Amino acid sequence: MDVQRLRVLCELADRGSVTAVAAALSFTPSAISQQLKALADEVGLPLTEPAGRGLRLTAAGQALVGEAEHVLAALARAEAAVGRLRTTPQGIVRMALFPSGARLLLAGLLQRVSAIDGVELQVKDVDMPPSAVPTLAADYDVVLTHRDEHREPQRSARHRIVPLVREPLDVALPPRHPLARHRRLRLEQLADEPWISVEVGWPIDDVLRSLTTLTGTRPRIVQRINDFSVTEELVAAGVGVALLPRWSTDDRGGRRLLMRELAGVRAARVVEVVMRESVAERPAVRAVVEALQDTVRAVTQPGRLALGSRDTTAS
Repeated sequence: MDVQRLRVLCELADRGSVTAVAAALSFTPSAISQQLKALADEVGLPLTEPAGRGLRLTAAGQALVGEAEHVLAALARAEAAVGRLRTTPQGIVRMALFPSGARLLLAGLLQRVSAIDGVELQVKDVDMPPSAVPTLAADYDVVLTHRDEHREPQRSARHRIVPLVREPLDVALPPRHPLARHRRLRLEQLADEPWISVEVGWPIDDVLRSLTTLTGTRPRIVQRINDFSVTEELVAAGVGVALLPRWSTDDRGGRRLLMRELAGVRAARVVEVVMRESVAERPAVRAVVEALQDTVRAVTQPGRLALGSRDTTAS
């Protein structure tokens, strides 16, 4: 089978339309259609079928995609074996990461990657729900994403997932809030508070929904804001309380916000890297992931607080 045709089929699985695949690979839609037809002729089975105004994979197409990714990964490993003969990794690595992850990690990551001769890191911050990660992994070499720790990762034989860190989520309060004297808070104490959350389906909202299921306490959400820096401003102004990530929130040592642990329940997001298997073996990609792991360790090590020290007023 022609490797390029297998790559086209994998792109169709990720992108969902011939037009999108053509745009990604810089071909015309008719050329992509011809590649798919030629591959089906090679296999001897239909690999796609009409679905509305587009195409979807048949059972044979889905099975072939799963195996094709292994073929592409093997080619990447072969290229990596040759690449290891060079003294340093080479090439551009494209990375997408969620905004608060960028706030926490990007400066340190760029400093580390700048010390790797021959590797250039190009980054884009993307406000991504978990459902968008597979498509982003088709466009970028490395996707830094996050999810509710109670949600299973989106496992796929075609993608490699590298867990980086479990980041606790704390309750953010305005400095003069009546509950400020408590070091830890139970959800029952927050039952009547106005909450600021994110859009439905995004990780922080998933955590609140999980906590509702676990405790039976339903939060009263008054605003849904995806930008944590805006949420910080609203909490500081007394608009409501919020769950915010411990290491990437700018509390300014308790002068701007008070961060309090939740008692009796586990609330955290899992930060992880998602990559196609076919790119994960590239030496430059491995070097960037290793730099990312080093950056995570630096900002989450005991005693190291990323953006501000925590007020530890006793309850």
